[in-house]
Amino acid sequence: MILARVLGNVVATQKNARYGEARIMLVQPINPDGSSRGASLLALDSVDAGEGDIVIVVQEGWSASTASTGETGAAIDSAIVGVVDFIEEDKA
Repeated sequence: MILARVLGNVVATQKNARYGEARIMLVQPINPDGSSRGASLLALDSVDAGEGDIVIVVQEGWSASTASTGETGAAIDSAIVGVVDFIEEDKA
């Protein structure tokens, strides 16, 4: 799983029918302190995330496919599966 910030929505005039009405979002992986790490990526939104939200992204074919479309076999590599309310670090 990847912690990420939603940068925005990607508009696609044509996409595979299996994706239905799902939105494609551009996300930036982040560290728990909010600093960016790595390259941004595309993820199918299955939880109605918005720009600026901190989200959990799953990047594994079967999980991403079933979480975002409800069916296995869709060609989806990454999906947003949760919106993060807050991050609490264990200081112990």
